[in-house]
Amino acid sequence: MSWWQHAVVYQVYVRSFADADGDGVGDLPGITSRLPYLRDLGVDALWITPFYTSPQKDHGYDVADYEDVDPLFGSLADADALLARAHELGLRVIVDLVPNHTSDQHVWFQEALASPPGSEARSRYLFREGKGRGGSKPPNNWLSVFGGPAWTQVEDGQWYLHLFDSSQPDLNWRNLEVGDMFEGVLRFWLDRGVDGFRVDVAHGLYKEESLRDQKRPKEATRAPGEVPRDDSTDETRSMVERVLRDEPMWEQPEVHDVYRRWRRVLEEYGEPERIAVAEAWTQTAESMAQFVRPDELHQAFNFGWLGTDWSAHDFAQVINSSIAALASAHASPPTWVLSNHDVIRHPSRYGGGPVGLARARAATLTMLALPGSAYLYQGEELGLEQVDVPPEARQDPSWFRTGEPGRDGCRVPLPWSGGAPPYGFGPGDGQPWIPQPDDWAGLTVEAQDGDEASTLEFYRRALAARREHFRDADEACVAESRRNVLVVRRGGLTVVLNAGKRSVAMPDGEVVVSSGPVGDRLPANTAVWLR
Repeated sequence: MSWWQHAVVYQVYVRSFADADGDGVGDLPGITSRLPYLRDLGVDALWITPFYTSPQKDHGYDVADYEDVDPLFGSLADADALLARAHELGLRVIVDLVPNHTSDQHVWFQEALASPPGSEARSRYLFREGKGRGGSKPPNNWLSVFGGPAWTQVEDGQWYLHLFDSSQPDLNWRNLEVGDMFEGVLRFWLDRGVDGFRVDVAHGLYKEESLRDQKRPKEATRAPGEVPRDDSTDETRSMVERVLRDEPMWEQPEVHDVYRRWRRVLEEYGEPERIAVAEAWTQTAESMAQFVRPDELHQAFNFGWLGTDWSAHDFAQVINSSIAALASAHASPPTWVLSNHDVIRHPSRYGGGPVGLARARAATLTMLALPGSAYLYQGEELGLEQVDVPPEARQDPSWFRTGEPGRDGCRVPLPWSGGAPPYGFGPGDGQPWIPQPDDWAGLTVEAQDGDEASTLEFYRRALAARREHFRDADEACVAESRRNVLVVRRGGLTVVLNAGKRSVAMPDGEVVVSSGPVGDRLPANTAVWLR
């Protein structure tokens, strides 16, 4: 079995993991200094968010140069040192790749702005004439994921498409130069020793060539491809579930040819095996599976698990449907993820406080027993919840476009030690780039280390148990729900999660690991592995 088919991958949000130079922003040397912590936690690999040259309008997801390191985060020498140290410790390194759009400061886009309509420079992006009198209206009705129209007009009257911030113009993947450029980027980082790529917005590279209007029901107020927010109504949710949305900007069939080309490049590099994982917000498990057919990408994030409510029935459904969809496409095993840098941390999604944390630990323990790879988000091993960042400290571009809180609350820098901010995040004394709460002293790595009741020690036990019991386990997995109890059987172990409000009788078997204290009965919001 290949390493990536059973790996536990830890997401490092570079700005918020560890700061080596004291400027309040995380960096590559900071990551390198903390790699032993990740090894001891028990993960197999780390995925690092973009550290390339960037004006940082979207914190690195607006790339100006794909083949250099932004001075904010270090240098190419620092990247090489990180890779070397990680490999010494037995850790793989996956780097983020952003192929849907560039920064507006990228040399290509600057050339496009300086060139006339119809020029070769503009053909690398999606420039179009506007509608209405004098072309004063956008070319179509598409909305940005970050709020507002997905089009911005330039001085000569044309408009360019940006499915995200206006500082992130979408590339035109029908222009052959774009594909050639990104193959070069892949080879640049593969030659430096990276073990793989996480592909940002993997479902969005191609748009329907006509760039026609999107057909939107009147009730649907979300932007295309946007993750449902907490304030989504039941009516909107049910409508989305009943009818596949019309999305001419996502999931176009041509995108799969891109990934077949990339798969060939990755396979050229041979051992150690290099991989790519898609961030593809698809509408169904079946369409997600298309990205990981044998000749395409190796993995795709399984957001069905992340988006499932606290329900034994719903957990069983997403487990079985994900496994079945991938098997039908002869694809790789599933991935499982509960939090990342774009969504509310799962202890908060599950209710917050002691109940939310108990549920988060139970869901994590269940996830770690499932076949395939598990992706963890930095800080979840500390039990961190979503932070209500003060408005004056918010930096997410979606906040500035919509006035909604955005994603800053899950991106607050990690607490490592000490009793007050910055909690050992860096050598300075002040608050980091997003301020940390004053009540995090009990959540630091230092405070939790050695405390058997802590979330950190729970994660260490759970990851060690996964490595011992499921490293070479058969992929066969059966999940079923009985009232409010989820039961998963795999590899000779039984996993039981009590999603109800009352304790239930503990099934027969020896306890391997549990998400909380257990006895003759399995408490509510608790999971256990039995053999």
